[in-house]
Amino acid sequence: MRVLLTGHQGYLGTVMAPVLTAAGHEVVGLDSGLFADCVLGPPPEDPPGHRVDLRDITAGHLAGVDAVIHLAALSNDPLGALAPDLTYDINHHASVRLARLARDAGVRRFLYASTCSVYGASGGDGLVTEDAPLRPVTPYAESKVRVEDDLHALADGDFTPVFLRNATAFGHSPRLRADIVLNNLVGHALLTGEVLVLSDGTPWRPLVHAADIARAFTAALTAPREAVHDRAFNIGSEINNVTVAEIAEQVAEAVSGAKVVITGENGADPRSYRVDFARFRAAIPGFDCEWTVKRGALELADAYREHGLTSEDFERRFTRLAVLRAASESGAVDETLRWRR
Repeated sequence: MRVLLTGHQGYLGTVMAPVLTAAGHEVVGLDSGLFADCVLGPPPEDPPGHRVDLRDITAGHLAGVDAVIHLAALSNDPLGALAPDLTYDINHHASVRLARLARDAGVRRFLYASTCSVYGASGGDGLVTEDAPLRPVTPYAESKVRVEDDLHALADGDFTPVFLRNATAFGHSPRLRADIVLNNLVGHALLTGEVLVLSDGTPWRPLVHAADIARAFTAALTAPREAVHDRAFNIGSEINNVTVAEIAEQVAEAVSGAKVVITGENGADPRSYRVDFARFRAAIPGFDCEWTVKRGALELADAYREHGLTSEDFERRFTRLAVLRAASESGAVDETLRWRR
């Protein structure tokens, strides 16, 4: 297929593009480039692509495209809290507009990167399935719920949206993010000797490696239509349903000499949920995640050491909120987070 991959210069897109290419697809990227310089180690080889803001896509960008994989978004909760209007503008309205343009252009499959955080404060001790009530507690998660609803309304006999609700990502990417839980804890452990947990450590988190997300999207791209049409799928593995305290212990094992410090200063996080991932395995026979939290922690520690991660980079270059603040304060982007001409 000829696949338009939005967010191809992001944390997940940089991992996904070569996986798609290796599977025989022609990948065309689309990215605003806001995080293109967040590189740890050798610069990645990007596929050909369009440098354009998601809100400014035209029908021409969809010409000749067979499928869209839509990753691009303002991609974490602190960003959403800082600028909720922009979060809805980019994550919700621009995403639905992209889907409409894709449908009108004859694109047959639209894979949407949603999130398990749509379950929010799910409560209870059972595993959350795709049929559970959605209880988002942040603008980021709320925007994902709204897009799923609107894409559902667009589904028809020629246009197949698929909602892949990724667990919290982890693992090394040539374009690093340090503001997601495992990546952050490993970096802090290496740089300070402490695995610092600001919550009370009790919330449950489902985690999934960036490479497993890439494999899941690649599998969904060519799955039989009847298996995936207009369906939501949790992406991850039950073995990686872990508490934040358990994640910290895994990090301490991966970073020799590091000590777990749970301060509890931020109190109990209302986002706590364990997730059932069986539906995707049933739809895609033979698929399962390959990465455990422990293996990912070891991989990250090795990559951080090999490429010389510094405290400055950790706190500024690889933290999304810090990158956008720096771009705004320097005048590189305007108040809408578009590049100034």
